[in-house]
Amino acid sequence: MDACTASVWPRLEPFLLGALQVAPPSKLSMHYLRKMACYVRTREGCFPRLGWHMWRHIACGKLQLAEELAWLYFETFDLLTPRSPEEKLEWAEALSQSPSPRELDRQRSKLYVDTLQFLLFLYLQQLNRVSLRTSLIGEEWPSPRARSPSSSSEREAKTSSSNKNWDDQAHLTFMQTHLFELLELLVEPGELSGSGQALRDSQLSAEAVQALSLLLEGSASRGRTVHPFHRLLGRAPLQAQAGYSKLSRSYSLQQLQNWLRQTLTLNPFGMSTCLRSGKKLAWALQVEGAMKRAKIARNTHMAPPGSRVVLMSQVYKQTLAKDSEKLAGANVKLHRCSEAFIYLLSPLRSVTLDKCRNSTVVLGPVETSVHVQSCENVRLVCVAGRLAIGASSRCTVHALTPTRPLLLPGNTALTLGPFHTHYPTLEDHMASVGLAVVPNLWDQPLLYSPDGPAPDPSCYRILTPEEFCTLVVPFQMEGDTCEVPGGLPPAYQQAVEARAQRVQEWQRTVKDAHLNKEQRRQFQALVEQRFHQWLLETGKRQELDSLLPPTIGQPNPTDHSQSTCSSKPSLQHQKDQMSQQAAGRMPTVC
Repeated sequence: MDACTASVWPRLEPFLLGALQVAPPSKLSMHYLRKMACYVRTREGCFPRLGWHMWRHIACGKLQLAEELAWLYFETFDLLTPRSPEEKLEWAEALSQSPSPRELDRQRSKLYVDTLQFLLFLYLQQLNRVSLRTSLIGEEWPSPRARSPSSSSEREAKTSSSNKNWDDQAHLTFMQTHLFELLELLVEPGELSGSGQALRDSQLSAEAVQALSLLLEGSASRGRTVHPFHRLLGRAPLQAQAGYSKLSRSYSLQQLQNWLRQTLTLNPFGMSTCLRSGKKLAWALQVEGAMKRAKIARNTHMAPPGSRVVLMSQVYKQTLAKDSEKLAGANVKLHRCSEAFIYLLSPLRSVTLDKCRNSTVVLGPVETSVHVQSCENVRLVCVAGRLAIGASSRCTVHALTPTRPLLLPGNTALTLGPFHTHYPTLEDHMASVGLAVVPNLWDQPLLYSPDGPAPDPSCYRILTPEEFCTLVVPFQMEGDTCEVPGGLPPAYQQAVEARAQRVQEWQRTVKDAHLNKEQRRQFQALVEQRFHQWLLETGKRQELDSLLPPTIGQPNPTDHSQSTCSSKPSLQHQKDQMSQQAAGRMPTVC
């Protein structure tokens, strides 16, 4: 009988959703985290669960972090904590009923996190720290002498993973490089030397091994079932290999470290594998004149929850709209999409927009975070647990979010506006991921700059009511939502009503002119001429034209749903409807 073996790999979500995509504060270095690890083990009320008040005391009093930054890390970790949609909605309701700072602080004091896992989460922020040493040898920054990857899939993976949060190879390298320090944070103070470092004969408790399940998972003997790390080590043969002692009910630090180094491998559900062997989807059209072919791949048919990935790259000059089950609960990455109109109308786990340009993206409710990185002139419409924007310019974001939008360094000319659209199943989708209409902090951004100079507040502005227009999703679907969830802020609602009033007044003016048949014909021709001129000048013509696929009624041999919503709308009707909306006969399309 073969000996029991195991494969262990870094989990996707802590790296993708937990590590902020920016260099961390210097006070989150290993030196200070060692001190924090000893402190929380020896202070009452800090272990095994750490509350907000004690973390604020440590972060602000000991680590000298700003309180808003302390809450950012605490809140980000809480986003990763598994909770039912009902629990999330109850928490949102409690926050919405806490209008004063004192009541809000009292509500936050009810929030607790796993202490050991929170320590690992804080250390994980080192993922995006730029190392001077690795920069000099060309690992952090591109090198013209670097050898090109050997295969096309490797080239795609390298191109698509410019940030480490999506790069499964970077996750593996991080775990291999920092494994000892991660384990050291979990060692009890009595097992440490006088300088706070782990000894060769140090032991790790079962609770410490369970905390590692935040970062690691795996399978046994090439099995397909994925287990959290601590449950994987519940198998007696693997316990022995990892240095478990039944007498002390603990693991040898040295032996566990050696065993992990032998078993750590690349995540079989990561981006590299998805690009190489995931299911390809023919959702996007291949546009004539495009430099590269559009690629859409997914692993949702075989990956466990939390590892489901959909990658969309090079979508160019077209409308792509989906409300597919293949998207539900997936982590989605839109990479280098240009001059496109993308509607992903399903409940999603997370979304990343990377290096997209001149595009409109409308999302279904995103349970955790939407991250916009290195984008230009992108219009984003979303309901999300967290919104983060970095190194982007001239982007407009209409958001409904219970957390403060996080503005990372490198942004210019951002515009923030209220969420301003709906589709028939939106409220059902929001309930399924635990997102409510309140609190909504879309206009209270947090500018992240922990160690550097104070951030420039001129990098963003709030959309004025005079500029505001609602957005109409141009597809027929079935459902009960018929208005923007939660309504519009009063000033913006008044602006919409005033615009509608002007349209009605114009229609009365035309009616009272009592034009004869020939005058009406000439007037209609003039209006249509000016309308089509406006379409060309604003680029709306492309948006309308892209609603019609080149051939309607011809099934796609790979995927039966076309480049529209799966509810199969009448495209010509929708094109006429959008034309009427833009002309002012219906609510104006933004």
